[in-house]
Amino acid sequence: MNQIDLSILKSAVAGASPAIRARTRLEPAGGPDDKVFPPTYLKSQRVETKYAFEDRQIGGKTIRTVLLDSVQSQANRMEEALLQGWGRGELKFPVVQLDFSTQQGLEDMGVLTALEAPHRIADALLRDSVLGVTQFRDTEIGRAFVDSTFRDATGVYKYCPTALVFGVWDSTGPKGGLGAKFQRCVVSEIIGVDAQAGVKTASRLDPTGIEKNAGEVFKHKDTAQAWTLDKEEAAVSNKKPVLYGKENKGTPSAINHGNIPPTIDGEAGGVTIAYAQQTVVITLAGLRRLRFPRSCAGEPIPSDKRDAAEVAARTALAALALAGIVWLRENDYDLRSRSLLVPKESLAFEILSRDGLEPRKLTLDKKGAADLLKAAEEEARKFQLGWEPKPVTLTPTKKLCDLIRKSRELRQEGAVVED
Repeated sequence: MNQIDLSILKSAVAGASPAIRARTRLEPAGGPDDKVFPPTYLKSQRVETKYAFEDRQIGGKTIRTVLLDSVQSQANRMEEALLQGWGRGELKFPVVQLDFSTQQGLEDMGVLTALEAPHRIADALLRDSVLGVTQFRDTEIGRAFVDSTFRDATGVYKYCPTALVFGVWDSTGPKGGLGAKFQRCVVSEIIGVDAQAGVKTASRLDPTGIEKNAGEVFKHKDTAQAWTLDKEEAAVSNKKPVLYGKENKGTPSAINHGNIPPTIDGEAGGVTIAYAQQTVVITLAGLRRLRFPRSCAGEPIPSDKRDAAEVAARTALAALALAGIVWLRENDYDLRSRSLLVPKESLAFEILSRDGLEPRKLTLDKKGAADLLKAAEEEARKFQLGWEPKPVTLTPTKKLCDLIRKSRELRQEGAVVED
């Protein structure tokens, strides 16, 4: 198969295709009969497991499937993969980042980017930061984001194009629910097909022979000591010594001592599957909704160049999405503990036809994806829609740092209130 090049992608984005997709069959690294462990969710009263089972139509038959990696999780993994490519200088695109490295007691947090923040450029971490001495939302960059709409997306495109690719909603900004909102233009999901639930066993034999009734365990008044058997050394609440722990409170098992009798978990015991399937779709129709009436310098784009400029900008975004898919595969499919999947086929893309014709099948490797992104950005630059790869670095406000420090202190003291 031929690789996707700029002319092919540009033609598809301009209107020749509604979408590009990639479907990859996967299997457990331990072999097709090995067990894998899906993500767990809070149970409702009507389900028997903590997994997301669902009946789907596959090959004309109703088959039970299980969710192995959600759309949101796959997006986060693609963002992480793009960030790694950007950090190594393999990919060039704009990044907004928040630097904690000079904040006392928070140096370990290093630098967080909009690719890592849960709500991307709309995240509260960026909102509660400054550029120089100016609050982020009051800067040129912040205002460009806040004022962006699908009718004029240049502000987000210039400073955080990944937000246009993976979607963003500024629901907690000054405009509330009317804040900047952009749909996902790339969607990926991994399911297990013909899934059968299993069970998981657990037990522990304490070599020291500590028994459950060996004595009451109290929370020590010195947090560095953690626990004690002596009431005189215990922390006090309402004039009573505080028992240690939440579950099995006051017993040796609360401090991870003693035996654990053999148990069977039927709610989250893993699954066996016939195979796993990753499905990725880049919505070109969605990209075509994005309009770019202004250049990155803020100047109106002449009407006779407007269509070509918008195609170039959308093509750059599509190339960024393709790079995310390719770099994601380079990171392998290590979803979580005991959930490593391996591809059974090479990565192939299909450019879909709106007329029911057979999709055009193409491939794209790592070098090809990097070259494609570079060429697409250079094409957009001809219309003053190029990107500045140097990151925009924000500084967290004092109140944000104080909030993080206080939360850390509470965790260290074991005083965190769970949701």
